[in-house]
Amino acid sequence: MDRYLITGFSGFVSRHFLEFLEGLQKRVSVLGLDLVQPDFGSHRLGHIQLGFEKVDLLDRERLEKIIFKFQPNFILHLASYSSVAFSWVNPVLSFMNNTNIFLNVLEAVRSANSRIRILSVGSSEEYGDLLGRKKMFHEEDILCPVSPYAVARVSQEMLSKVYVKGFGLDIVLTRSFNHIGPGQKETFVVASFAKRLVEMKKSGSSFSKLMTGDTSLIRDFVDVRDVVRAYDALLKKGRGGEIYNICSGTGYSLAEIIRQMASILEMQVITEMDKKLIRPSDNRMIIGSNEKMLRDIGWEPKISMKKSLEDVIHYWNQIDR
Repeated sequence: MDRYLITGFSGFVSRHFLEFLEGLQKRVSVLGLDLVQPDFGSHRLGHIQLGFEKVDLLDRERLEKIIFKFQPNFILHLASYSSVAFSWVNPVLSFMNNTNIFLNVLEAVRSANSRIRILSVGSSEEYGDLLGRKKMFHEEDILCPVSPYAVARVSQEMLSKVYVKGFGLDIVLTRSFNHIGPGQKETFVVASFAKRLVEMKKSGSSFSKLMTGDTSLIRDFVDVRDVVRAYDALLKKGRGGEIYNICSGTGYSLAEIIRQMASILEMQVITEMDKKLIRPSDNRMIIGSNEKMLRDIGWEPKISMKKSLEDVIHYWNQIDR
């Protein structure tokens, strides 16, 4: 029976990863680690033997004991401060936390002298800006991070390579592009738009104004349900030491995302830029190639943007009842 250790267990991606594993209808054991208790239950997880421990990943001694006792086959490392905006407000905390908790995971596995496979989840923010360069980012492209969050992700990636080559750890790496899907917190841009548009719709207003940051930014959005399918495939079939883009290969401006959501809700919306929402530095365009994932793993996204946005809107409609 496969045994998964998931850090950042109480978050958005982990919940969908559990649902994916349950859908496989195979017996697995999962141990979740997080600073906060998850707000989702295990009553629908008939095929998963599920455990949870509240733990600070900066406590390396305790982490080592947990890994030694649980003996996982796989570690899905999701724990991080994952907001670029947060990293601009708290750069030291964002960088130190994200780098050091990952380093503790690596050291805990090394001390166990184990062949545990680790999935190191990175970010498309590592690449920097696509404008003036190529049509899309490939894994071999030079990195140019422009935020504290992105620099921490590059550091995590470099640490992974050191531990693969220097200590022989089995690590597969991702550069994951912007996730969307039901259940995402409103601190992320698409979820924030959806929540506020649903509220406007329910208020009965036929014409609404949405305050935004820069909606001309273009991002490659991929549904979280496709993301978790990719993560499990990489844990099982990815090549150790290799980096894989998790992306759709298509870019959408934030203005287009708002337009599509307004259309789904059958409402008219105008946007107005709020300077408080503009970051000190931002990438104008980030689009990735998923050719390597398709070639090596046989993965490509299946869920359309329209389906993703419909499900995000449905989620916020349900939450607001």
